Amino acid sequence: MVRTQIYLTEAERSALGKLAARSGKKRSDLIRQAVDRFLAAHQEDRRLEVLNRAAGMWKKRSDLPDFRRMRKTWDR
Repeated sequence: MVRTQIYLTEAERSALGKLAARSGKKRSDLIRQAVDRFLAAHQEDRRLEVLNRAAGMWKKRSDLPDFRRMRKTWDR
């Protein structure tokens, strides 16, 4: 891990301290969890970008089975 310094307001520090005491976790653990959630939420944008670029990439392939015909056999 890398040590990083951040500035919190008194209210943020106090609320974080209370939450840490209730949960039995360290403030630093709670901050890391919050950062992880924040990053995960913003990685969704990247995921959608990749999915949009990948859409239709097999469109012109002739070596794949006819999926529409296969799908009709699965539908009831």
